[in-house]
Amino acid sequence: MQNKQQKLKNQKSKFLHTDKRVYIIGSIVATLIAATPYLFYLYESVPDQMIWDTFLFTIKSSYYENVRVLAWTLTSKLIPLLLLFIWFFTCRHWWYHVLLVPVAMYTYQIFTTLNEDFSFVDSNQLIYLLPIMAVIIPSIYLIRARIFDQINQATKSMEELEEEFKMRPKNFWGKFKDYF
Repeated sequence: MQNKQQKLKNQKSKFLHTDKRVYIIGSIVATLIAATPYLFYLYESVPDQMIWDTFLFTIKSSYYENVRVLAWTLTSKLIPLLLLFIWFFTCRHWWYHVLLVPVAMYTYQIFTTLNEDFSFVDSNQLIYLLPIMAVIIPSIYLIRARIFDQINQATKSMEELEEEFKMRPKNFWGKFKDYF
């Protein structure tokens, strides 16, 4: 009898520990999302000049001719990319892989912005996105076709099909490894 009570107590303790961890991670993500407008306006703390020299680094903006404009351009790409990553890793719908297309687009734009002496920010990005889109779009179409095939056979409900497509890794890195 005492062994059974100890097992039950351990299970309850483990459940409460998992619940606390989920609440903490959820709170951090919610706070990060709520802080994104403030994170975006961090560019205003950057000086309005061509060269920004600090004790940690020196930035010279030759393409934009102004470090603040460079910071504004980067924050206008980094904040949506951050929100897309949060959406991608927390989405439970069958179509979440489509989010990799705008993630790839913003990543490309950030690298282009950092490499501003060689090209313009938003030019020819579709050429670099074609390989990513060539994989993602057909896979999403195949998943959609499979769902509608199951629905037409009337064997499963939409909720049961979504449960089938959900992947539930144990932690963030497990989910990250499943995607990449």
